[in-house]
Amino acid sequence: MKAGALKMTHFNSAAAARMAALARMEPAPSMLTNPHLIAAVDLGSNSFRLIVGRVEETEAGSQIYPVDALREPVRLAAGLSKDKMLDRASQVRGWDALRRFGERLRDFHPDHVRAVATNALRVAKNAREFLGEAEAALGFPIEVIAGREEARLIYAGAAHSVPASAGKRLVVDIGGGSTEFIIGAHYTPIRMESLYIGCVSHSRQFFPAGNVDEYTMRQAELAATREIQIISSDYHKTGWEQVIGSSGTARALAELVEANGFNDSGVTHGITRGGLERLKRALIKAENVNRLKLVALKPDRVPVLAGGLSIMIAVFDELGIDYADTTDAALRLGVLYDLLGRSQHEDMRTVTVEGFMRRYGVDRAQAGRIGELAMGFYDQLCASGEERDEERREENRMFLGWAASLHEIGLSISHSAYHKHSAYIASNADMPGFSRTDQSRLAALVLGHVGKLGKLSQARDVEWPLLFCLRLAGLLSRRRADIGLPAISVAHESSGYEVRLPNAWVQNNPLTDYNLIQEAAEWGKVGIPYRVVYSDD
Repeated sequence: MKAGALKMTHFNSAAAARMAALARMEPAPSMLTNPHLIAAVDLGSNSFRLIVGRVEETEAGSQIYPVDALREPVRLAAGLSKDKMLDRASQVRGWDALRRFGERLRDFHPDHVRAVATNALRVAKNAREFLGEAEAALGFPIEVIAGREEARLIYAGAAHSVPASAGKRLVVDIGGGSTEFIIGAHYTPIRMESLYIGCVSHSRQFFPAGNVDEYTMRQAELAATREIQIISSDYHKTGWEQVIGSSGTARALAELVEANGFNDSGVTHGITRGGLERLKRALIKAENVNRLKLVALKPDRVPVLAGGLSIMIAVFDELGIDYADTTDAALRLGVLYDLLGRSQHEDMRTVTVEGFMRRYGVDRAQAGRIGELAMGFYDQLCASGEERDEERREENRMFLGWAASLHEIGLSISHSAYHKHSAYIASNADMPGFSRTDQSRLAALVLGHVGKLGKLSQARDVEWPLLFCLRLAGLLSRRRADIGLPAISVAHESSGYEVRLPNAWVQNNPLTDYNLIQEAAEWGKVGIPYRVVYSDD
C-alpha cells in the first residue's frame, strides 16, 4: 500500500499538559497511599480555588483532611462579552492565578491532581484558547464539566463536610455563572439541576455600577425566580428535611448576617429568611454596594454581593425555605473525593457506563467481545512503543472498554447510522463522572468505530491508535459469536499500522478478508498506511 502523509495525534491538550508535568518530576506511585496528598483546582466563574487534602485510612474508609487552600478572585465571568467571548484582561487574571497554583502543585504526581472548570468556560466561545495557556500555566489537564456533573461533585463535597442527616437534604450552590440545586440522601444525589443564574452574571446584568434600589433589587429577584420556577414543582415533590448553602456566596452571606446580627432572634449560625431581608434593607439604604459598611464584608465580595443576595432571596422565596445551614466546602472537596474514588477503583464513570448499558439494552456479550479484543490489540501496540506511560496506558484501556460498551447504544434510536446516534448520546447526555473532554473523547471513538474515516479528519479529539484497535475488533466480531479467532498480531509500521493474520484462516473467511482490504483502503484515504499481511505460520 502506498504510504500517505501522516500527522499522528496521540494526545489532546490535556494529555500534553500531563506529559509536561511528568517530564519535570521523578516518578511517583500512581495509587494513593496512607497518608498521601491529593489536590483539586476549581476554575469557577467568580473565583479560582485550590485545595490540598491528606488521605488517611480510617475504620469507616478513606477520609480526606484539607491541609492547604488558595483562593483567587479572578471573576472570569465578568470578562464575558455579550457574544460570549472572554476578554483579554480576565484571561490574564486566570493565567496568573494558575501559575501561582502551579508552583504549589509542582511536586504532585499527575494522577493526584484534578482541575475542573465550570460555567464561564462552558459558555465561552474562546474557551479553547484560554485553556491551552491555562494548562501550561497550571501544569496539569483542565476538564470543563457539564452543569449536572458540577452538581454531582458539589453534593459529594457538601455531604462529606456536614454532619450526617437522617432524611433528604437540599444543597444550593450559587456560583459566579450558574446555580446548582441538588437533593440527596447520605452521599447519593437524587435530583440535580444547574441553572444559568450566578452572582457575577446577575450583578453585571442588574447592578453594573453597584447601584441598588428597591425596584432594581425586585427585578433581580424576579429574574432569578423565573429560572427557579422551572424546577420548583419537581423539587417540592421530592422534598427535603435539611437545606445546605454551599461554597462562596452562601458562606459570604452567612458571615454577613451572622456578624451583623441580621438573623432572626435566637439564630446565631447559618442564614434565615429574615436575615436576608435585613441585609437587603441595609444594601438598599446604602444605595450603592461600594458604600455599604458592614462587619465581615470582604472587598472581593463587594462587586458580586447584590447579585448573589438577590438570587438567594429568590431561592428562599420560591422553594419556601426559612433557614439554611452553610458549608464552604463543595465542588473542590467533591472533586477530591471523586479523585480518591478513581484511585481506589470506584470510578463513577464505570458506574455511569453500566447504567447506560442497562438503559439502552446493550448486547453485553458483543460489547465484552469487542472490548477485550480492542484492549488486547492496544496492549500489542504499547509493547512496540506506542505508549510508555503506564497511567496513560491504563486510562486508554478504560476508554476502549467504555467505547466498546457504548458503541451500539444508538441502536435504540435506529439501526441506520446508529453510530452517529451513539456518538450524539455520548457527547450530549448527562454522564456523571465524565468531563466534557472525556465525553468528547468517547464520542469520537464511538462515531469512528465503523464507516468512513473522513468524517473524523478535522476532529481535534481523535486518538487514531485507539480507533484502530476498536475498528479492528469490531470488524473481527461481525458474526457476534465466539468463533475462536487465530493469533492476530498488530504493530506500528511506517507511521501507520500492520495487521498480520494466518493465511489459512483468511482463506476460510472470505468476508473478513474482503472487509480488511476495504478497511486498509479507508485508512489510506486519510493518509494513514494500513498493511494487511498474510503469514503461513
